[in-house]
Amino acid sequence: MNRLTDKVALISGAARGLGAEFARELAAEGACVVIGDVLDEDGSQLAEDIGPSARFVHLDVRNYDEWSGAVKEAEREFGRLDILVNNAGVVRSAPIDEHTLDDWNLVIDINLTGSFHGIRAAATALKASGRGSIINISSDAGLQGYGGITGYNASKFGLRGLTKSAAIDLGPYNVRVNTVHPGLISTPLLQGMKFPQDHVALHRMGEMSEIAKLVVFLASDESSFSTGAEFVADGGESAGLAHAAS
Repeated sequence: MNRLTDKVALISGAARGLGAEFARELAAEGACVVIGDVLDEDGSQLAEDIGPSARFVHLDVRNYDEWSGAVKEAEREFGRLDILVNNAGVVRSAPIDEHTLDDWNLVIDINLTGSFHGIRAAATALKASGRGSIINISSDAGLQGYGGITGYNASKFGLRGLTKSAAIDLGPYNVRVNTVHPGLISTPLLQGMKFPQDHVALHRMGEMSEIAKLVVFLASDESSFSTGAEFVADGGESAGLAHAAS
């Protein structure tokens, strides 16, 4: 359980759900983690639960100054920054002709511009690390279209482009940048809700731990030759339509 020993990670949107699972899994593998979120109470409790290797910092990803402060917190508390996980995200649902400009701007600001701010704010520290890894949490919606989530679709496709550009710019400094594309994942938010998955090859939802283990791999030196790439964990949804389970 020491794949990330001596590494320091900053994770946005980490107070609950997948982000919290990432924080726990990275810490379990030996990393120090800075938990960034606007949910102060939940984030502080998670840091307390993880223990001395975790800190919480208030982070609205739309605010570049708060990103800069989060990076400084990582350096002040743990001496460096090696891993950035851009996880914060929101979705707003409506057909394209009913999708309001306010909702569009909110989704793009958090999901795409927020990640841009994070990369910019962390770049100097990650270059200094000499073994940096940026992990941008996209979605199946960054690989194919879905009706009714125009802004979300656009933001997650945009994140793929941002990732590839950043990978080229930061590659000379041995900073790697990749995207993770989860399918439908069983999070506390979905508890008790039914989502038939007969169209998916594995015929089930994913578990948070399955995505967290992929994030650990990308954060670790095991993925040292992977950059500018998409890592898909969607049970085969993007492969095509599956037959209903017999």
